[in-house]
Amino acid sequence: MIISKQQLHQLIKNKLHNAGLNENHADIVADVLVHADVKGIHSHGAVRVEYYAERISKGGTNTHPKFTYQETGPCSAIFDGDNGAGHVAAKQAMEHAINMAQEKGIAVVGVRRIGHSGALSYFVEQASASGMIGISLCQSDPMVVPFGGSEVYYGTNPIAFSAPSADDKPITFDMATTVQAWGKILDARAKHSDIPDTWAVDEAGKPTCDPFAVKGLLPIAGPKGYGLMMMVDVLSGILLGLPFGKHVSSMYHDLTQGRELGQLHIVINPAFFTDADLFKKHISQVMAELKSIKPAVGFEQVLYPGENSQLAAQRSEKEGIEIVDEIYHYLNSDVLFNQSYDNKNPFAS
Repeated sequence: MIISKQQLHQLIKNKLHNAGLNENHADIVADVLVHADVKGIHSHGAVRVEYYAERISKGGTNTHPKFTYQETGPCSAIFDGDNGAGHVAAKQAMEHAINMAQEKGIAVVGVRRIGHSGALSYFVEQASASGMIGISLCQSDPMVVPFGGSEVYYGTNPIAFSAPSADDKPITFDMATTVQAWGKILDARAKHSDIPDTWAVDEAGKPTCDPFAVKGLLPIAGPKGYGLMMMVDVLSGILLGLPFGKHVSSMYHDLTQGRELGQLHIVINPAFFTDADLFKKHISQVMAELKSIKPAVGFEQVLYPGENSQLAAQRSEKEGIEIVDEIYHYLNSDVLFNQSYDNKNPFAS
């Protein structure tokens, strides 16, 4: 099913508002989800709406959160999300971080007690759109077997980065510290397609191509990804006084309760370190030089980080966004949720 960006945004907003989010918060969550679908990151787009709607309806997302923001040092602050929609809290926290970095050169803002916040690229591109460097890290529920282990401990614990260029196209990357994010497994399930056997393991700890058989994800690059996900967990969990490692709440356990998740935003103002215009010019130079590199066999060209998503967004603007039919029908229906997630095993179908 192909629909326009505007139509998808309205469908998502309506569903979340009907589930109980106020109109402003529903609009922001829809904006973050459409951002993902527009860029071809369908694992963090409309596929998530039914889960959000079920959690909102059952009280696990605070629909009237009392956000608080407290500066704890010259360049540090804590934003408490009161277990509201993570997308809204993370966006507002990034706005505070940008303002702090504009004045002081750097900002480190911990975001405490939030729900799932979607694609981190949305938040770091808030920073790059303001001429800043944005970095964001967040913890997630334990779904990954550590290198050398056979039981899950850490989450997919993503990292995102974005920097502005001279032509307003940022250089961006947003990655899970697993070979693939759990959302990619959900996307494969929705499409009833196989996954590469390098993504995940089954109940016996063996590689699997069946997205419905997944019982654990694999860290990217073995011990290196394992180390990165540990770092993210420390910075977005332990540092903020929140549950960590295997103690992080499951996305699907008890949808009546808040997730208590953590996220960390770091914003750097290039003007405090170099000439801001020269910085952007050099970023543009890097992007151009990467694209000019002779491609390897089997590749048409070298893309700079984030370019693939930018190209997907350009196609989406012209051709519309492709949405799985069953997701489209759900968004168009009067059904809020189908008891699909509450108290289910995190790897359940």
